Amino acid sequence: MVMDSAALRDLEDARGAHNYHPLPVVVATAEGAWVTDVEGKRYLDFLSAYSALNFGHRHPRLVAAALAQLDRVTLTSRAVHVDQMGPFCEELADLLELDRVLPMNSGAEAVETAIKTARAWGYRVKGVPPGQAKILVAHGNFHGRPTSIISFSDDPVARNDFDPFTGGFEAVTFGDLDSLTAALADPNVVGFLVEPIQGEAGVVVPPVGYLSGAAAACRDAGVLFIADEVQSGLGRTGSTLTCDWEGVTPDMVILGKALGGGILPVSAVVSRDEVLGVLRPGEHGSTFGGNPLALAIAREVIAMLGTGEYQQRSRELGVHMLARLNREAPTTVELVRGRGLWAGVVVKDDYAPVRPRCLQALDRGLIIKETHETTLRLAPPLMIDEADLDRGIDIVLEVLA
Repeated sequence: MVMDSAALRDLEDARGAHNYHPLPVVVATAEGAWVTDVEGKRYLDFLSAYSALNFGHRHPRLVAAALAQLDRVTLTSRAVHVDQMGPFCEELADLLELDRVLPMNSGAEAVETAIKTARAWGYRVKGVPPGQAKILVAHGNFHGRPTSIISFSDDPVARNDFDPFTGGFEAVTFGDLDSLTAALADPNVVGFLVEPIQGEAGVVVPPVGYLSGAAAACRDAGVLFIADEVQSGLGRTGSTLTCDWEGVTPDMVILGKALGGGILPVSAVVSRDEVLGVLRPGEHGSTFGGNPLALAIAREVIAMLGTGEYQQRSRELGVHMLARLNREAPTTVELVRGRGLWAGVVVKDDYAPVRPRCLQALDRGLIIKETHETTLRLAPPLMIDEADLDRGIDIVLEVLA
């Protein structure tokens, strides 16, 4: 029996957990910057699965890499070596000009990996007393929803009824070097975990010089500068990493989403020898982390980024998108934030919540999503052509009017 969109949504609502509030569209097929629902209506995707689809849906190079690997081997676990592992680690480390890679699956899993590694580094290299390691984070952060991570979240939706929480974290003001510098005076601080641009908070861009200043302050204090580039990395903001805009090479980089090419979940922590080198066999792992199918796709992602084409497209099209949004914004808009092909359009309080505007855009054939109640988050795929980009911007401006 073929089910229509309404029946499929009802079935999911009846038998699935209600941990998401999706837009009322049921996608059946997708290609490039477009998706098609079960009734055959097409929609322009301006969400890109929160940057997991930087290269669009079913990019031919990535699909080909996946199909080729499917004919060879898909999973072994890390109990044995696989021929994709060494090349993947070398290629990703070289892309970021770092030394060593630890692959995992989800972005949140990679954040947990970075937290564990930073603590081990603090005890084994920095010499922090046992049980005293502290990691600094930023207010307004979003690093995922596992228990340890929500322990340092400000979001009551993520935290309420999920305590008791994990200790060892302290929050500082995002974008404020004085706040960070004061907290770094504690000799037991081992790392500063930060999103170079806060995505879930509404694409919040810090002041120019903040990232380089924060990295320098961490270096002076003997603290690891840990950049969560799960959403902001791999071309989204017009450079390979957002940290590249200020010439910063983090001590640890956390990647995910786009690393899997929109096909499989792939994440990684990339760091220096002295940092990831503290881990010993058996201390951390994942059955599917580093599986050959995922790594084959990720290696193709790395090769595509190695040309610089996608970073350049993001820079150039991003300038166009942000210019139009700023120039043509209706009076409902308070401000526009963003970099590259990533923007947060904040409406004035009188015009919140913005979810009804997302539903209006959906009726017009555009997929966008709110974050909190006042911000529309836009993240078109990097391979989008300018005509489709303008088509989507036109609809955004219409529903904001």
